[in-house]
Amino acid sequence: MRYAVVIEKAQRNYAAYVPDLPGCVATGQTLEETETQIQEAIQLHLHGMREDGLPIPESSSQVEYIEVAA
Repeated sequence: MRYAVVIEKAQRNYAAYVPDLPGCVATGQTLEETETQIQEAIQLHLHGMREDGLPIPESSSQVEYIEVAA
């Protein structure tokens, strides 16, 4: 499965979340650490959903970059 992940730079670290999996979040000191943490968070989130008998949501979010004049 493939999900869109949003990673934001905070004041002292990075934070990530998955729009298609509400409540699935992670933080890290570096971008690389945050990517690893959110991947693990997704796996745990999906495992918990399966254990609870909940349907696994399909990926429906789309990420695009829009260029605008400054």
